[in-house]
Amino acid sequence: MASIALSEHYERFIKKQLESGRYNNASEVVRAGLRLLEDYEDGREQWLRDEVAARFDEINGDLETGVSLDTAFGNIEQRHKARLAKEK
Repeated sequence: MASIALSEHYERFIKKQLESGRYNNASEVVRAGLRLLEDYEDGREQWLRDEVAARFDEINGDLETGVSLDTAFGNIEQRHKARLAKEK
């Protein structure tokens, strides 16, 4: 069907998976990766559809429960700075 080009990193990864004996050929490795990506994307779509939409409706119904964009970004910046300080 499709021809794909992989970086050396992924070529080595596929080779390692084949050497482990878990897969019989490169196609099996790629299909396994695609199944994981599909599961991830399905979960992400469900999260957006269910949890995010519900939270949006909740906030939209009572704007006092939300925070301003400036506050949200300020909180993110504080957490980021704290994490950077921890890494030093």
